[in-house]
Amino acid sequence: MKKLLPLLMLMLVSACTSSPPKEGGSLQSGDPAINDMTFYAMSLDGTPYRPGGEAPADGFDCSGFVQHVFDHSLGMKLPRTSREMSSLGDHIELHHLTPGDLVFFKTTSKPFSHVGIYLGESQFIHAPRIGSSIRIENLNVGYWRARYNGARRVSRRSL
Repeated sequence: MKKLLPLLMLMLVSACTSSPPKEGGSLQSGDPAINDMTFYAMSLDGTPYRPGGEAPADGFDCSGFVQHVFDHSLGMKLPRTSREMSSLGDHIELHHLTPGDLVFFKTTSKPFSHVGIYLGESQFIHAPRIGSSIRIENLNVGYWRARYNGARRVSRRSL
């Protein structure tokens, strides 16, 4: 939590107002709606992982978590699987990630088998696996760095 304090403070300062994202436009870093979304995602930290899970009361799998956060915070209906989500929006290079971007990993034999939400400062939030819970991790940790599979910036027109 100590490492996240600067990130949380930055997000708090920039989240003074709330408004929906521009119709048809890409989600932009600093957009109050993105700040709200990332805060909401972080509020679910500790929620148990559950295969096929799609709700806070029941738990989440990775794509159920991302789908729920985007719907609850932005009213954006994303597809159900990480593989389907990987075809949305615009491809983003690792060094151009901004909060709210979707980050993908190859954690099984298939590409885009895992998804999380980028928070900034090399941090992302996700529902990792059975026996675990939603948590924030660093993209630069060897395990995640080795399995990084790309990122997408979602817009309303890409849905």
